[in-house]
Amino acid sequence: MKLIIFESDWWINLTPLSYTRPVFELRCGMYTLLERIVEKAKTRDITLFVRDYLFEYAKKNYQYAINTFSHADEDVLIVDGRFLVESDFAKDREAVYLCGDEIVYAFVKKQNAVKIEGKNLAEIIDFMKGLPHIQIDAKMMKFPWNLVHYNGEMIKKDFSHCGKKGIEGIFSPQATVKGPDDIYIAEGAEVHPFVVLDTSSGPIYIDKDVKIFPFSRIEGPCYIGSETHIMTGASIREGNTIGPVCRVGGEIEESIIQGYSNKYHDGFIGHAYIGEFVNLGALTTNSDLKNDYSSVSVYVNGKIVDTEDLKVGSFIGDHTKTSIGTLFNTGTSVGVMCNITAGGILPKFFPSFTWYVNNKFMKGFGLEMMLKTAKAAMERRKRVLSKEEEDVIRKVYELTADLRKAYIKKTSSIK
Repeated sequence: MKLIIFESDWWINLTPLSYTRPVFELRCGMYTLLERIVEKAKTRDITLFVRDYLFEYAKKNYQYAINTFSHADEDVLIVDGRFLVESDFAKDREAVYLCGDEIVYAFVKKQNAVKIEGKNLAEIIDFMKGLPHIQIDAKMMKFPWNLVHYNGEMIKKDFSHCGKKGIEGIFSPQATVKGPDDIYIAEGAEVHPFVVLDTSSGPIYIDKDVKIFPFSRIEGPCYIGSETHIMTGASIREGNTIGPVCRVGGEIEESIIQGYSNKYHDGFIGHAYIGEFVNLGALTTNSDLKNDYSSVSVYVNGKIVDTEDLKVGSFIGDHTKTSIGTLFNTGTSVGVMCNITAGGILPKFFPSFTWYVNNKFMKGFGLEMMLKTAKAAMERRKRVLSKEEEDVIRKVYELTADLRKAYIKKTSSIK
């Protein structure tokens, strides 16, 4: 069987996180959406359809066919990359499976697969709409807070499914596990003395070469990605997914960090999704609950959206930096490559590539200096900003220009 994974027009509502990556690279539980789909589809013959400006990025990062489908000589499964799949796909009849009016996936028999060979994404979607319709319940990731909402639940399911338990790394005799023995500590990981792993509410998975420093407490469900360091005295509360090569201290609850980011010092982050190469200055904190206990609204592409949820934190795009003492309001959205300094009550929306200084939005030192900073930050984690990644950032800079200019103009007259 062949597998097609595509991005629908919904990608824009998963910004700022989806500006710099395909939607299926976003995390929920122990895996990305892409990893889940591939595992459940049980095939390695894969084609990805991504936005035009992500074509070269995807071509460099994946060994799959990109934006072209050929050799339609088998059955084909076509899946929206926003689908948080939990069980095997139905393959007993040719049909398109819908959740409301959204296409979740379609199964196409071999004899009809030739009809989509060489077609573009729009033509493939039109073909799917002509198949028999079957309604299903499905978790479709429409907004960033959806990923956070399901994260703890998915960690539990993923831990149970992966079948790994026990200690392969180093676990200090002075460290302890509170609760059931639902832990996995991978080879090369180190848990230092006076660390508490609390599995009372869910499992804890600690990946390769992770270091957990003394006096830290980690509550399950929790996944900690390879080469991440949990700093001394950290309080890692329930429901967190922390991607690879992060440095995390202070308090964090029910949040997702994509990877390669720093929250080294004290401060609280809750019900948040943080991108890659983000640096949160000491005492940076977000609110995740309003004082009147009403549902939280979030700006999505400059427009307010009611999340219909009581607990919602921040959503922070790649390469953003905050100063010491930055305090984010409930449901704050921060774009790509922002630079934010503390001061007063901060706005709930920061357009990409803006600086926020003395209660004003500014353009800062410009894109070239931002790229130079990004390269330096990545080198600290032994990563190189590829030409393909740089081209993506430059395109996002163009896409967000009008909104950024409007916000800079709006605050330029403030004295």
